[in-house]
Amino acid sequence: MNLVITPDEEVVNIIDTEWVQNIIKEIRPGDNLKIYRKMRGWTQARLGELLGGILRQHISNMEHGSRKISLKTAKRLANLFDVSVERFV
Repeated sequence: MNLVITPDEEVVNIIDTEWVQNIIKEIRPGDNLKIYRKMRGWTQARLGELLGGILRQHISNMEHGSRKISLKTAKRLANLFDVSVERFV
């Protein structure tokens, strides 16, 4: 469980804190892509291969937000990482 102790020694779920909620609001689809890719230990080139031949530079551009993730690619990513497609759109 994600429990933390506040300065007042109150135990709270960290996910419910304002700090975490603000961070979650700032996470972009490209950030999620990079996080999930790194969690699997895949390079950008490897992820591109798994997605059917997408170039490494294309993956990099999506991670950095200079290229949008298409709905088709978002669906493939969701399937590949077993998460909701909303993480990538």
